[in-house]
Amino acid sequence: MFSKVIYGPDYGLPQERERLILLASRLGEIEIISKTHSLSEYKTVRDVIEQMPCLGAGEICENDRLHICSRLSEKNLERIRVSKPGGTWHEWPSQLRAACHSKDSGKGYVGVYGRMEWDRPSPTITTQFFGYGNGRFGHPTQDRAISLREGALLQTFPQAYKFVHPDDPLHIKSVGRHIGNAVPVALGQVIAKSISIHLDGANN
Repeated sequence: MFSKVIYGPDYGLPQERERLILLASRLGEIEIISKTHSLSEYKTVRDVIEQMPCLGAGEICENDRLHICSRLSEKNLERIRVSKPGGTWHEWPSQLRAACHSKDSGKGYVGVYGRMEWDRPSPTITTQFFGYGNGRFGHPTQDRAISLREGALLQTFPQAYKFVHPDDPLHIKSVGRHIGNAVPVALGQVIAKSISIHLDGANN
């Protein structure tokens, strides 16, 4: 049996995600393939979503209904406008800070209400990635959270992947949960390649 925690960018994922990989075979020893990317080759947010059409908060792209982002309250619009990529709410004016963050128990939660950085992998895409206040899911330059399509791209789904039948309604929370819960496609390919190499070796 083989088990190891891998770092997503080492295997082509454009997000700083760690995953425990567990492989076992009755045919003999099995392991995951070697890293496919070095630090200088890591895929970044810019590599993956910079080309996406601009949106305002709550808007949907006319050519891709999955490129849709959540609305923001007036307070959150004020917050994201003063947020810097990679920054935290500690840099905001005091009147914009959430009441819970003024308490000792909340001061350490600096990974919420943040913007992604263009030239780094994204944070881990969770089931709540479409919400600006749920993590560092603000777009690097546009005043909104990332869209469903952008989250899917950061999970390495193909850009044409539908998720919902064209005739069915699209619910942001439901589709967002599916995207966030998914094993990133690129990681699935790495695991499949590892198994294929193992089977080839066992049959020779």
